[in-house]
Amino acid sequence: MQLDQIKRNRMYGDLAHLWPLVSAPEGYAEEARYWREILREKLGPGRHHILELGVGGGNNLSHLTRDFQATAVDLSEGMLAHSKRLNPDVEHLVGDMRTIRLGRTCKAVLIHDAISYMLTEDDLHATFATAAAHLEPGGIFITAPDWYRETFQSPWVHYKTWVKDGIELTLIEYAYDPDPGDTTMKTVFFFMIREHGKLRIEEDLHRTGLFPMQTWVDLVTEAGFSVEKRPYPVHDDPRQAYLLVGTRTAAQT
Repeated sequence: MQLDQIKRNRMYGDLAHLWPLVSAPEGYAEEARYWREILREKLGPGRHHILELGVGGGNNLSHLTRDFQATAVDLSEGMLAHSKRLNPDVEHLVGDMRTIRLGRTCKAVLIHDAISYMLTEDDLHATFATAAAHLEPGGIFITAPDWYRETFQSPWVHYKTWVKDGIELTLIEYAYDPDPGDTTMKTVFFFMIREHGKLRIEEDLHRTGLFPMQTWVDLVTEAGFSVEKRPYPVHDDPRQAYLLVGTRTAAQT
């Protein structure tokens, strides 16, 4: 099969039912600890209101809802359904992180690795403007791109097997940069699903953004934030090597 014949972003569509097999909430406990510590450091005590854009299945957020009141936004209704089951007390809304406007502000805006689906500087600019529009002065913006151009080495291959409820799922990821001159990369996912003794294979293609660290810092700064780069050693490889933490300092332009 040729690459252009593989359907795109199926994990957020017809393969969304596989998400609980691929990604369990307990696997995010260590990651969420970093987010919680930054929120407490910046915001102080209290059950502050936070907004997560691109919440996906809600795994990272599930470790924060005990301490914070939350609203969650995502484009995929299938992924939001998983998050609703996991986070029943959270307000869930369908929306695009580049354009959604809730008409209210909060103390923090979070974007986990969903930020990686922003493909151009214009996409990033729009998303950071959304974050700024929903933050009070002194509010916090935290995001975690999968890769920076400085941390990605093409190709990157990862695989893992899970067994749950009689289903064995092996996931193979192949990520590469077909054109170092642009701001995107591609990842092909292969799902080997064995159930009742039968094996089927599903394929899924994702196109994500790949930007230099300085581009991230510059665009977050332009959106009205002071920016910090925090080490984020939650993987055994260079993925999500840094959290970007922005403090809202200026009126949105």
